[in-house]
Order: sequence, then C-alpha cells, then structure tokens
Amino acid sequence: MYFCREQNEILTCYMEKNITKLFLRLSISIGFLSAVADRVGLWGKDYSVWGNWDNFLAYTALINPWLPTSLLHLTGLVATIAEVVFALCLLVGFKTELFAKLSGVLLLLFALAMSFSTGIKGAFDFSVFSASAAAFALSTLKDKYFELDSLLLKRR
Repeated sequence: MYFCREQNEILTCYMEKNITKLFLRLSISIGFLSAVADRVGLWGKDYSVWGNWDNFLAYTALINPWLPTSLLHLTGLVATIAEVVFALCLLVGFKTELFAKLSGVLLLLFALAMSFSTGIKGAFDFSVFSASAAAFALSTLKDKYFELDSLLLKRR
C-alpha cells in the first residue's frame, strides 16, 4: 500500500500505484506470451530458447525428471494453456487478483522445478523467482486501473 504524507500527494501516489500495477500486468503477460510464442516457433532462430514444441518438451522433461514420459505432452500443453489464459486475463484486467496469484504459483513451480533439476542458477538467470514475486505483489494491488473488472463492476 502506498502512503501519502500530505494531501497534495494523493493524486501522485494514486498514479504511481496505478502505473506500477499496469506495468506489472503488462510485463507478466508479455513474458508468458513471449515464452509461448517461442515454444510454438514464432520467434526467429536468433531469438529463441526452444524454437519449437519438441525442444520445449525436451526441456520440460529435463526439469521434471520424475514425470512419466506418457504425461510429458499433457504437462507441456497444460502449462502452455495456463500461460496463455493467465496472460490474457492479466492483459485485459479480468480477475486480476486471482490470475496474479495463479501466475505467482505457476512461476514459483517453474522456478522450483528448474532449481531442483538443473540448479538454482537458471531460475535466477531467467528471473523466474523475481517474476513470481512480481505476480504475488500484483495480487495485493486492489485498485482497478485500465481493467475489464472495473467495467464489469460498474454494470452490476
């Protein structure tokens, strides 16, 4: 929560909080969508981490060594669908608090899987813990700003 020391700072504090919330929503959303675009081959070779679905599934297997091979495609698909749904909901501001918390949990699961399977350096290098923390922080910002939720609340 932002605290304003003087009455004339209220507008400034309000705008800072809203801009911060918007930035968090956009950066988490775009991060998810960029990762999905990479795994389906939309980024060029020079910019890709995986570049295609098969490479993504190989990485999924690497960070989830306990996962049976028969569940690999399903796990990759569920993670990808979750990232797209969470990204779109955060992007338009639909149920922001809920999808921010879910995003935080998903990113934390990614970070832990990376840490326990390949070492913590990768999770730090790709800022997955930071992204998870940002998602959890976003879930605490209650004011609506450029969000679909604010339109839905007005119609009630």
